[in-house]
Amino acid sequence: MLNPSRYRILAIGKLRKRWIQDGVELYCKRLPGLSITELREGSQLREAEAILTALKSNETLVALSEDGETLDSVAFAERLRDCGSQRLAFLIGGAAGLSEEIKRTAGWTLSLSAMTFPHDLARLLLVEQIYRAQSILNGGPYHRA
Repeated sequence: MLNPSRYRILAIGKLRKRWIQDGVELYCKRLPGLSITELREGSQLREAEAILTALKSNETLVALSEDGETLDSVAFAERLRDCGSQRLAFLIGGAAGLSEEIKRTAGWTLSLSAMTFPHDLARLLLVEQIYRAQSILNGGPYHRA
C-alpha cells in the first residue's frame, strides 16, 4: 500500500492550462497527502538553487528526465512499493532541463516516456501514474492490464 503523504512533487513553473489544473486537482483529491511545490522559473542555475533549497534532508530526489529509467505502470508501482517508507520528491524541471548537479543529486532518474511533453502535461501524467500505482498495489479496478 502506498502512502501519498510520503511523496511530493517539485515542479518548476505554474500550471497555466485550466484543464490540466482540473486533472491534477482530481488526482490529488484521490491521493490525500500528496503535495506539490511550485518553484519559480529562471536560469538552470537559479532553478537548481531553488530545487536544492526546497529539497528536504529526509527526501530522495527522483528526477524526471528523458534519459531516465523507463517503467511500465506495474513496474512503477512495484518500484514505489519497494521504496517502502522512504520519502520521495519527484522533480519536474524547467524548459532548460536539469543541471548536472541536480542529476547527480537524484537518487533515481525516471522517464515518463521517450516522447517529450510540456511540463504541465508531465505533471498531470505523473500524478495519474502515482494514483494508478496505488490502485495496482491495492488491487483496485482503476488499472486494467
